Amino acid sequence: MSAISTPMPSAPADTTTPPPTGPKPWRWTVEQYYELGAKGFFAGKRVELVRGEIVEMSPISVAHANAVGLVTDALTVIFAIGYHLNVQQPFSVPGSAPGSEPQPDVTVVAGPRRSATAHPIQAALLVEVADSTLFFDTTTKAELYATAAVPEYWVLDLSNRRLLVFRDPQPLPAGLSATAYQTHLALGPSDTVSPLAAPSASVAVADLLP
Repeated sequence: MSAISTPMPSAPADTTTPPPTGPKPWRWTVEQYYELGAKGFFAGKRVELVRGEIVEMSPISVAHANAVGLVTDALTVIFAIGYHLNVQQPFSVPGSAPGSEPQPDVTVVAGPRRSATAHPIQAALLVEVADSTLFFDTTTKAELYATAAVPEYWVLDLSNRRLLVFRDPQPLPAGLSATAYQTHLALGPSDTVSPLAAPSASVAVADLLP
């Protein structure tokens, strides 16, 4: 007796219509960002450009202001020769389409200040002071500064009284189109840190905390 095979019914065709693409935010270029500023759109506001989005920064608390001052004082001594410090000034991230120009709390830039003809695109060290912005500073900002190949990035975490140190920016695996810091350190008030650009110097974390 021969077996009779019954063909299995084929799976119904997928007629599901893909969901429509949602609205996309407008991404500003650096040139458009400056044009808006020249027209007074940001009057009375503190803003920065991050990945094409104009981000309004939080008001500066007394603790934040004091911490920025303490960081500036400490790094001015260490980088007195061959560098200059920018405090809450623009830092242009190269290769970040459509554009990113954040304003780190402290930027350590190689070379004399008078030699600058544009906002810096390289830095020996960037520092952000975080009170209400810790997540943003340790994620979006960290990825942005790693993309800019900044070798060392510090986040002074005021709420937890610690210094977070990010080093060794490296591209992530192919397909992720991102760069991240490979070395992460969390230092407490009793710890010290030596900047990569000044390895013989030592900074007490307690001296940076207000």
